[in-house]
Amino acid sequence: QVQLVESGGGLVQPGGSLRLSCAPSGSIFGINTMGWHRQAPGKQRELVATITSTGSTVYPNSVKGRFSISRDNAKNTVYLQMNSLKPEDTAVYYCNVDSRYGAYWGQGTQVTVSS
Repeated sequence: QVQLVESGGGLVQPGGSLRLSCAPSGSIFGINTMGWHRQAPGKQRELVATITSTGSTVYPNSVKGRFSISRDNAKNTVYLQMNSLKPEDTAVYYCNVDSRYGAYWGQGTQVTVSS
């Protein structure tokens, strides 16, 4: 079964940057929207960014102007560039892929913003 593998998380100081990557372990056909979500301790999972197959993006106000999502359709890979990180960005970040044949989720990568 194909899995999504995330990388790039870690510990960063406030104001710093991180770049997350997410790639499938095998082939996924008919990919439509790719995205990132996050879940902080004691909170519900929330949307961080999405990108359609044509490159249209959506961000919540909490990350708009600081985060940027992109994708490489040849590699079925999605990226999340996070700048000007704040302590409230601390969470487990999950990538997801919606395809013609179903939805896939990654296992999550921890991002901690702390001095």
